[in-house]
Amino acid sequence: MRAWAGDAGGGPSRTARHDRRFALLALAVALAWSGWLSHLHLSGRATPLDRAESALTDLRLRLAGPRTPPSGIVIVAIDDETVRREGGFPVSRAMMARLIETIAAARPRALAVDVLFLEAGRQPEADRALGAALAKAPSVLAAAAVFDGGASEDGIPVAAALHRPTPVIGREAASGLVNVSEDAAGVPRHLPLVVRAGEEVAASFVLRAASLAARSDPVLGAQAVRIGAARVPLDLGRHLPLRPYGPRRTIPTVSAAGLLDGTVPAPALADRVVVVGATALGGSDTFATAFDPVMPGVELLTTGIAHLMTGGGLTRDAGVRRLDAAVSIGLAGAAALLIALAPPGPAILLVLLLLAGWLTAGAVAFACGIWWSAALPLAAAGLPALSCAAARQALDRRRAAALARSEQALRRLQPAALAERLAWDPAYLTEPVARDIPVLFIDLTGFTRQSERLGPARTRAVLKSFHDLVDETASGHGGLVVNFMGDGAMVVFGALDPDPAVAARAVAAAEALIARTAEWIAREPELAGAGRALDVRIGAHHGPVILSRLGSDTNQHITATGDTVNVASRLLAVASQAGIRLAVSGDLLAAAGLDAPGAIFDGPHATAIRGRAQSLDVWLGRGPEPSQAPEA
Repeated sequence: MRAWAGDAGGGPSRTARHDRRFALLALAVALAWSGWLSHLHLSGRATPLDRAESALTDLRLRLAGPRTPPSGIVIVAIDDETVRREGGFPVSRAMMARLIETIAAARPRALAVDVLFLEAGRQPEADRALGAALAKAPSVLAAAAVFDGGASEDGIPVAAALHRPTPVIGREAASGLVNVSEDAAGVPRHLPLVVRAGEEVAASFVLRAASLAARSDPVLGAQAVRIGAARVPLDLGRHLPLRPYGPRRTIPTVSAAGLLDGTVPAPALADRVVVVGATALGGSDTFATAFDPVMPGVELLTTGIAHLMTGGGLTRDAGVRRLDAAVSIGLAGAAALLIALAPPGPAILLVLLLLAGWLTAGAVAFACGIWWSAALPLAAAGLPALSCAAARQALDRRRAAALARSEQALRRLQPAALAERLAWDPAYLTEPVARDIPVLFIDLTGFTRQSERLGPARTRAVLKSFHDLVDETASGHGGLVVNFMGDGAMVVFGALDPDPAVAARAVAAAEALIARTAEWIAREPELAGAGRALDVRIGAHHGPVILSRLGSDTNQHITATGDTVNVASRLLAVASQAGIRLAVSGDLLAAAGLDAPGAIFDGPHATAIRGRAQSLDVWLGRGPEPSQAPEA
């Protein structure tokens, strides 16, 4: 029988080669997938991940919590009370003129009016009064762009049309676009600082207001804008990332009605950036943010102005996006290799820990003003990890099935008891073991003539039936068939573990083999008519043997060697010469505790054993009749 070893010293095994190929394939797929997603991320193109990124960004905003806005900016709100006093929305331009006069008298640092005056009013004198009031302070008026979805090569939005304030009102004031960029979920995330319209480049409302407040023209680059001493990083296409300070009215807000009736002191606006805009219900654009589902647009614009003035927004420039891409590709590759090569359970746990670690680090960075992507690494590493895990599971199942088939086939090349022992004790007999045990040889006398009559195919079938009988009988008595030799076999007892009753078991096995073989010969159709020409012979001895593995590193078998084995083989010849079925040594009968074996055996006979100087006491017997076979 054989104890099969792996590919020791002969180069990498087939399994190892398959594992490496699977790992390389998983790595290639993961890198291709994550590289494609990273390319889209670096170019700022819309992807199915945008909604997930929006939800995760809102979550991080809420985790970071509201922040205190800068003190140098205030909103004058055209609120519900103001609209009620005016009798409806929009409010009159005459009222707007009085409001601007009041604010200008307080000498603000800059005045930004988030109200569109795109057409001449019904009262020209009110338009002229409003324009004159705006001339008394550094002012910027709202303008609007109409888009058809286009963008230039550098990501700057391209407008189909621009709508600016009527000249009567906006002659003495600058104008800027109040458009807001929303993500796939409809949440405002960016403010475009410039917009192309044909050959013209129009600046945004927030950029104009911040420049007026700094008394400095902006220097706009691809990745940052510098206004005075402040440098603010930008996202792709000269977009300013928005980070709301909190829910409505987190930014200091005063009512236009209160300012007009004197309940709000106008001097409180001195040297501050004042942003005028509508907050009345139904009278203004509102947006959903992480802190408020109906955030007035004027508060988002004021937030953008504050970011440009103080740099308190989010940093998401090309460098941050490159870091997102590098981490995503690295996580995807690591996840694929871990799941492809490491044990599945620990590998999946480690991948989850890596992703959780990145998300945690991203939340901390977000609180510090750095906008790392959350959805990109999850998608870049998560999908390949899931796919790789599914493929790995399918591969492992297929390999387990193949291994089970191989193990089943290999078990047929060795006794079941030995196979079980090697399964839980692979090191069995890697070092030789000396033990006193019985050894038994069995042979079919006269079978050579029968095989000549039967032919090769029928001979094999008959021998298989005989071998099954020998293996079943020996195993039932604790024996181990070490080798089948044509129409014979070698059986050892007590090879797996020491057993004080092993000698008695061997004697019982010999008697059972004689009886069962006789029954088999009698009922085997192919042996009909063989008569006394076919019989069984057994030789058995007890003594010291060496149990060990023999063979190369890749082809081994379990064997027993020593003088005891040779004597048992010679006793088989003694039985054959005497025409007796069973020849056992006195040593075996003594070890079996048979003090008076004469009732069963004839002897003792001092017998010369070929190859030994001293004779041996041998007992001879015909064994029990078929009906008297001892039970296992």
